Amino acid sequence: MQQGTEFLPVSRQEMAARGWDELDFVLVTGDAYVDHPSFGSAIIGRVLEAEGYRVGVLSQPDYTTPESFKALGKPRYGFFIGGGNVDSMVAHYSVAKIRRNVDEYTPGGVAGKRPDRSATVYTQLAKQAYPDLPVILGGLEASLRRFAHYDYWMDTVLPSIAETSGADIISFGMGERQTVAIARRLAAGEKAQTIRDVPGTCYMTDFAGLPDRYVECAGFAKVSTDKAAYARACRIQMDNQDSVTGQIIVQKQSEKYLVQNPPAKPLNRKELDKVAALPFTRRWHPSYDAVGGVPAIEEVEFSIIHNRGCYGGCNFCAITLHQGRRVTSRSVESVVEEGELLTRQPGFKGYIH
Repeated sequence: MQQGTEFLPVSRQEMAARGWDELDFVLVTGDAYVDHPSFGSAIIGRVLEAEGYRVGVLSQPDYTTPESFKALGKPRYGFFIGGGNVDSMVAHYSVAKIRRNVDEYTPGGVAGKRPDRSATVYTQLAKQAYPDLPVILGGLEASLRRFAHYDYWMDTVLPSIAETSGADIISFGMGERQTVAIARRLAAGEKAQTIRDVPGTCYMTDFAGLPDRYVECAGFAKVSTDKAAYARACRIQMDNQDSVTGQIIVQKQSEKYLVQNPPAKPLNRKELDKVAALPFTRRWHPSYDAVGGVPAIEEVEFSIIHNRGCYGGCNFCAITLHQGRRVTSRSVESVVEEGELLTRQPGFKGYIH
């Protein structure tokens, strides 16, 4: 396992240093760019890079104008967008709905560098900047909002983020498999509107575009006014969260229908080892040095991600909805290799968190 020394480009200057005048994909994140395997956007960026694509990172772009989404130029194939490691509303507000003074996933811990509901806002801005390009929306914020859902801050039920954001495809759960599948098909010239069979994805369609076989849960109009219907809809969603037994789920939104394909198959041990071995620099981008870096890395810099998945399905936890009930662990060799790598990191104090 080798530590990387080069970040993905975040500016035209860094693209030029690689001899690139155009990107294949722009990766947008609501967090600072920290190239560490604890950050979902870093994993997706490195996975795309390993597939041979030219990827640039647009971190916390100016959310007041679509012009900020043109900073790296027009990508050949489209945008991959995520709200960040933490739901933007959780990052901004306490459980008492009081505005936080610190955002640990922002350089210097400065609050307010991303909008509320950043996944939705970023998608809309990308569509305004380049209406002809597809947007694939993923990450925790999109995953938790893929169906009609209760919004704590507004104290009401909202429709799927697929409807409100205008994203072409929603990628839910662990995103490596669907990211690679979608990227390959877009690069081959296929339109996002025809990519309708990738496990771990959702899309919007009208009645005529519904698949032949599916299970249906109560629609937005029903679950927004009937708590029992909401609970039954959630039960259907949970019961079909397994990649082996899960069925296609359909839920009507305001007008169109959300279609969720079965979850993506979890990575096996060899594949999980491969992701862990990608050339992460394990640092924040050096452009943040002047403000003291990114606080969020402090707790995870010397940690090891050993496994994914949990069979528990506890009421207070969303891991099952993202990683599934099947547990996959990395090999002993992979974990030991990463442990040895950590001992050579600047600032290592002799223990792994």
